[in-house]
Amino acid sequence: MRNYFNYFTEIEEHFCRRRGTTLMLSTLDWALIEIWKDTGIPLEAVLRGIDATFEKYDARPSKTRKVNGLAFCAQEVLAAAEEIKDASVGGAKKPTASEGFQAPDIANFIRRNARQLESVNIPARSGFSARAVVREVVVSLDQLADEISSKALPSRLEDLERRLTVLEEKLFAVLVAVAPEEELAAVRARADRELAPYRRKMTGAQIEQLQKQYAHKKLLENYLVPRLSLFYM
Repeated sequence: MRNYFNYFTEIEEHFCRRRGTTLMLSTLDWALIEIWKDTGIPLEAVLRGIDATFEKYDARPSKTRKVNGLAFCAQEVLAAAEEIKDASVGGAKKPTASEGFQAPDIANFIRRNARQLESVNIPARSGFSARAVVREVVVSLDQLADEISSKALPSRLEDLERRLTVLEEKLFAVLVAVAPEEELAAVRARADRELAPYRRKMTGAQIEQLQKQYAHKKLLENYLVPRLSLFYM
């Protein structure tokens, strides 16, 4: 992998190239990419799985349905990941400080997210101080940015990524706690509709995980909460 944090764009570009279109990926597609990233599926496995899916599709005598979403590639991606694992060619490459990231860029990215969070309009709920949690996250982000600015870039960027992921999960938990039930139900219903064409190709556990990731991404988008992961730099 040329750069661990090119994971999203590499997959998007490769899938769109094989599909022969410049259409943007859907929320469901991005949620699936996040699951692959979080579970350590190597970029090489994802690209192989996409290729294998399209090769099988191209070999079919009748092409009644197109490969319109990444979920169609899920089984081939998992198979490719197992092949790579069995061949001991490695898992997902961990990010290191030598992969082109500069401390000022990371610090600015984190501070920018902190400032955006300060202006986010989180719904109020009796007995629960959502703003207090958001303020805590803002303080933590500013502290992280100050640490990175005053010291050398951490040698293990995955440790920083892990801290950012924890902070983002706090924000997601707040949104789940304060969002109206009708909105949460609507997000779940939309996820179910978008997942419907792929259910036969995925296990129950995969579908449940994808539903959760979809809701995570959609709620953050709905309330304009920034993504804290370095993948979104």
